Amino acid sequence: MIQFLTRESQTMTAKSRLHFSAIAVLLAGSLLASAAAAADPLAPWRQGVAVHPVSNIPNRHTIHTYFNVSPESPDGRYVLYYTSVTPEGYTGEIRIQERATGKETVLARNLNCEDAHRVACQQWISGGRRVVFHDLRNGEVVVAVVDINTLQERVLAKDRMVSWGPADGDVVPIYGVHFQPGQYRDVELLNVETGEIRTVVTADAVRQRFPDLITQLYGNKPISTPFGTLSPDGKLILFKLSAAMDGYVPQPKGQLKWPHAYQSDREGLVMFDIEHDRLLFIQRDWGHPDWDPSSQMFINAPNILIDAHTGETRAIPNLPKFPGQHVSFGPDGRLFVCDTLLTPFGGKRGEWGIAVCDTQGGGYVMIARFQGSEGATSWRKNHPHPAFSPDGRRIYYNVNRGKYTQLYVAERSGAI
Repeated sequence: MIQFLTRESQTMTAKSRLHFSAIAVLLAGSLLASAAAAADPLAPWRQGVAVHPVSNIPNRHTIHTYFNVSPESPDGRYVLYYTSVTPEGYTGEIRIQERATGKETVLARNLNCEDAHRVACQQWISGGRRVVFHDLRNGEVVVAVVDINTLQERVLAKDRMVSWGPADGDVVPIYGVHFQPGQYRDVELLNVETGEIRTVVTADAVRQRFPDLITQLYGNKPISTPFGTLSPDGKLILFKLSAAMDGYVPQPKGQLKWPHAYQSDREGLVMFDIEHDRLLFIQRDWGHPDWDPSSQMFINAPNILIDAHTGETRAIPNLPKFPGQHVSFGPDGRLFVCDTLLTPFGGKRGEWGIAVCDTQGGGYVMIARFQGSEGATSWRKNHPHPAFSPDGRRIYYNVNRGKYTQLYVAERSGAI
């Protein structure tokens, strides 16, 4: 009996050794993988990337709004998108999908959008408790917010559109309709919690600070300040300039219709320091800017890093100039993602790709290739507009292939 117990004990000891050896191998593998990712942030994207549509419901568009915001909620539970069954995508709904189950919830119905390019500018706000968007209702553009739990909607601003703010805060920039701003020509911030709207800098102050370049761009025409993009810490805002195109006739108040054509000139990039109440610099070209998570710089096409306080630029070395580039930082700032036409890379006409790039330069991975010239028949075509998930594991982008534009997701390999 004693001999039997000893053998059993020996057997268990051997099994334990094998078990702990397996754990050691797994830990070693994990450490090696982590070390590889530390040395090469592109490592998790080099192979084994899984790509698929976010929704499997057929015969409709599913559109992510823009590269400056992630469609995934801050807690990773939901994905936000606009849906439409019309060919152009001008009318539709805002929905969220629970990632674990695929269950959809409609947040807003019967939306009327300017185009399929940015649709309703829907985006997460208040840490993911709310979604803010704009809509044309009864001849008037409104900014509204909806609580995702109660589905209660509040209209918080009229005659304005919404642009981009941090998802973990309560504040977003709003602006007068770019082709017909009326009295709303200044940079305004909306607090969706309190409903407060405050002006942080006026269009007249911008012209007074940078008269030469603004005169070159717009002559003496009145300018407005659309498309504000708040820094992640909320202390800085970059924004565009705009003026109505020559010959545009303003539509009567309360009878506004989306013109479905360009009716405003939009160029110029201005940086304003909210914390210290001062205009910092202006650049002629807007491009497609996106904030670094540190709020100390932003990235712009083609592969340019720009100091947020001085405007000093630095080129990211040894990367191709991706045509059609919309650039978006990853959550740790080590990577950025961009969309690109693939003709310079041997692709067919109309073919697009998604490239994940090292912010330090020298390396990139093309994680997806697809036809991108079809989809919604909007007057202004939708673009892929790639954006990372908040945890950096997934990249979302629009695909214009076939009859419908669809939101896709690419998920990296491994547990790094």
